[in-house]
Amino acid sequence: MTKVRVRFAPSPTGPLHMGGVRTALYNYLFAKKQGGDFLLRIEDTDQNRYVPGAEDYIMESLRWCGIHWDEGPETGGPFGPYRQSERKDLYRQYAMQLIESGKAYYAFDTPEELEAMRQRIEAEKSGNPQYDSRSRLSMKNSLTLSEEEVAQKIARGENYVIRIKNPEDEEIVLEDLIRGTVKVHSWQLDDKVLFKSDGMPTYHLANVVDDYLMKITHVIRGEEWLPSAPLHVLLYRSLGWEAQMPRFAHLPLLLKPDGNGKLSKRDGDRLGFPVFPLQWKDPKSGETSSGYREAGYFPEAFVNLLALLGWNPGTEQEIFSLDELVEAFSLDRVGKSGSKFDPEKAKWFNHQYLLQKPLQDLGRELKEIAQAKGIDAREEQLTSIAGLMRERVNFTTELFGQAGFFFSAPKEYDEAFAKKRWKEDTPAILLDLTSVLENLQAFTAEAIHKAIHTFMEENGIGAGKLMPGLRLALVGSGMGPDLSEIMDILGKQESLQRIRRAAETLKA
Repeated sequence: MTKVRVRFAPSPTGPLHMGGVRTALYNYLFAKKQGGDFLLRIEDTDQNRYVPGAEDYIMESLRWCGIHWDEGPETGGPFGPYRQSERKDLYRQYAMQLIESGKAYYAFDTPEELEAMRQRIEAEKSGNPQYDSRSRLSMKNSLTLSEEEVAQKIARGENYVIRIKNPEDEEIVLEDLIRGTVKVHSWQLDDKVLFKSDGMPTYHLANVVDDYLMKITHVIRGEEWLPSAPLHVLLYRSLGWEAQMPRFAHLPLLLKPDGNGKLSKRDGDRLGFPVFPLQWKDPKSGETSSGYREAGYFPEAFVNLLALLGWNPGTEQEIFSLDELVEAFSLDRVGKSGSKFDPEKAKWFNHQYLLQKPLQDLGRELKEIAQAKGIDAREEQLTSIAGLMRERVNFTTELFGQAGFFFSAPKEYDEAFAKKRWKEDTPAILLDLTSVLENLQAFTAEAIHKAIHTFMEENGIGAGKLMPGLRLALVGSGMGPDLSEIMDILGKQESLQRIRRAAETLKA
C-alpha cells in the first residue's frame, strides 16, 4: 500500500490567513490518521509578490498551532529543497519536455497585443476573452510562426512565455474526494502560462512537478483552486504521469459571520476579530494586524475551532485535543458548502480551554501579567484568584482585568449601586460584623461563610440588608464572586481595613 504523503504549500506573499491554517490542519490530520507524512513547501516562484518575513511568520504560526511538518524548510527531507525558488532549475526541463511533445508552445505576444485580443473577442461576442484553443491561432506564437522565426526570436532574446496547449474539444473529468465528479470541457480553459519570461515557472507547472517529484498522494487545498484542477489533470497527463496523479480534495470556503462572502485577509480587525493566527506588522506600510495568539487565545482552542469550520465529527462532541482530532478526522465528513465563522463561538472555545487549564498554569500566567503592570503578588494568591474568577471570563487577560480589586482597595464606589443599596444603618452593621470576623482563628472561606450567616441569624439581619454593603466595601461595586472566597484571598487584615474604610467614608 502506498504511503500517504500530503503537503501544505503556502506562498510567502503576506501573513497566513486562518483559512490557510485550516488547510494545513486538515492536511496534517489526514496524514497522521493514515500514518503518513505531512510536508511544508514554500511556493515562492512569484518574486514580485514576495514579502520579507512572511515565510518565517508562516512557520511560526504552524508551530504555535502544534502543526509540525515531517519534511520542509529547516527540517529537510529526501525530496528537498522545499522552497521552489531553490528548485527553479528543475522546472525548465519539464517545460521543454512539454514543448517537444507538442503539449505546450512558445508565445511572444506583448501586453498590448494580449489586451487587443481580449477587446476584439469582447466586441465580437465570440467567446471568452482569453488565450485559448480558438484565439491562439491569431496570436504571435510557435503555433503560427515558422520554426525559423521562433528560433530567431529566442536567439535575439525576445521575451516569451511557455503556454500549455489545451485540447480543442475534450471533456476533462476529475474525481474530487469532497465534491464528487467534476467535469469541464477543454474549450472553456485558457492556455495558461507555465513558464514566465523571467525564467521562473508559474504556480501551475511548479506545483504539479513538485507534487510528482515529492510523491504527493493527496492534494487537499482550498476551493479557490478548483477551477485550476482540470489544468493540473491535463499537465499530469501531458507529462506522462497520469498513473501517479494524486487524489484531489477541495475544501469549502470560510465565510464572514453573516455568511455574505469569503472571510478575507482584509477583514482582519475591520470586523472586530483577528483573521491571522499571530500578530502581523506589514514591512512596507508598518500597519499592524491583530493575531489570535496576542488576543489571548490558547493555540489548542484556535485549532479546535478551525477543525469544526467545515468538518463535522458526526457526534455532539465539540472539544477535541489534537490527538483526538487525528483519531476522528476523515475527509468524507468535510462539507461542500462554506462555513460561517462565529467570533462568539471562538470565544466560547477559548473559555472551555480556560476551564480545563491547570490552575497552577493560570497562576503563572497571571503573575507574568501582574509583574508587567508592576504589581507584586504571590503566585499562590494568583492561583486562587484564577480558580475563583475563571468561570466569568474567556481569556487570561480578562482574568486580571476582572480581578483588579484583589490588588488594590476601592478608591471609589459605584455611585448608582451605593445609592440603591447602602442604607443609613449599613455602616453600623458592617462594623459589628468586623468584630466577629476579627475573632476568627482560621480566616478561611468556609469559616468566614459560617461566621457571616451566624451573625445574620443572631441579629435578625437578612442577606439583602448586609451583603450588598459588604460587597461594595470589598469590591467597590455590586459585581464579583462569592464574598467569603474574596475575603479568604484578601486575608483578614486587608478585608477588615476595606470594610472599616467604607463604613467611615460612605454616606447613605
